[in-house]
Amino acid sequence: MSVDYRRSVNKHFGTTGDMAVALFEYVQDGEVKKASGSFFRGGHTNFHPTNNSFSQPDFIDEYVMKGWEPSSKFVTKDTPIVAFGSCFAANISNYLHNRGYTVLTKGDNKAYITQMGDGIVNTSAILQQFEWAWLNKIPKGDLWHGFKAQEFGYEESVRLDTKALLDSAGLFIITLGLSEIWYDEVTGEVFWRAVPKDRYDPGRHKFRVATHTETLANLKAIHSIIRQFRSDAHIVFSVSPIPLTATFRPISCLTADAVSKAVIRGALDEFLRGHGDDDRLHYMPSYEAVTRLFNNQWEVDRRHVQPHILDFNMQMFESFYCTPGLSKDSLTKTFKAAIEEDLKIGMNGQESDGLTYSEIRRQKIEERREARRQARIRERVSARADAKRMLVRKAAAPGKPQSKIKRVAGILSKVAIGLLALQGVVELVT
Repeated sequence: MSVDYRRSVNKHFGTTGDMAVALFEYVQDGEVKKASGSFFRGGHTNFHPTNNSFSQPDFIDEYVMKGWEPSSKFVTKDTPIVAFGSCFAANISNYLHNRGYTVLTKGDNKAYITQMGDGIVNTSAILQQFEWAWLNKIPKGDLWHGFKAQEFGYEESVRLDTKALLDSAGLFIITLGLSEIWYDEVTGEVFWRAVPKDRYDPGRHKFRVATHTETLANLKAIHSIIRQFRSDAHIVFSVSPIPLTATFRPISCLTADAVSKAVIRGALDEFLRGHGDDDRLHYMPSYEAVTRLFNNQWEVDRRHVQPHILDFNMQMFESFYCTPGLSKDSLTKTFKAAIEEDLKIGMNGQESDGLTYSEIRRQKIEERREARRQARIRERVSARADAKRMLVRKAAAPGKPQSKIKRVAGILSKVAIGLLALQGVVELVT
């Protein structure tokens, strides 16, 4: 909540022992409050929300997006979007794609930023993709590997696909994930992820935490190269709220994760402060929205965000950045529903029915498989129905005897019924 210090300072005096203390009044969430006026607070002051703040209709504007909201919405259904990095980029890609926006990294291409959209998470690895695509800068070692440690080389056709995506982008959504990195001591180059077990060489492969200085330098380099090749594109940076699964440091993962995020968030904030003149450079506070607004934001693994909170985060992006986007009333309703669900989980616990994390994970995998199978069945049934209608229309063309039309329609009906029955048998077997 913003308060004009200069108008309200020194209005009241309180006492502490024998000392007079200058106080000033301010209004937060409709309530008049007092605070120490002994120190100059600048031209304006923004206070941290209280529990009462959450019920305010302007909560998201005042306590989350203030200072970060763009001057005008700039993402349309036709804006070519390239999103990669950590989880927020993947989630926003899926969300915007399903909402009808043009997400290039959801298309069919060879680019690694499409295949590994949420697996390129440190600033060095993200910078590598831009330098490879636009500058043809090829790493000296084999640094890029997939989720199953399969090697991703530096094939020219993949580079050109990546370049085509970057050349076409009107918006870059880049999510930063972690600061713990593995690197090749001989070349100084950083791996995407860890080193594959069968490639690990203790003589040259080392681990460290990226420093604030190098993270800031990488962010400046990413910004510079984008402006060199896509001067008019918008850039939205975000930080993933997902914590480390494990740390390679000899300390607890909880404390290591706090450091990993702090390095990223601190460097990103310094970078943004130094580039305030770029009105197409933005920050989306997804990290703060997840970690600061809710008390029960995690699923049972304490790493993945609850669906209702993730949905609120995605809608917040659409509401503030997209046009026509979502109305503020719609976003407020989603936020209130998420808060209510958060409270319900806090009171009743998570609905895990006593299942272990592994059992819940297997259950969700099966549910996704079943959903995909049902979607394929619906597509096949729809395609066969379309084919049947097409044949009937052809049979009913002018000049065709009516009796022949009926015979053809009858045959087609029997064939369709037979195919559907066979489809059912096949699905049951598989």
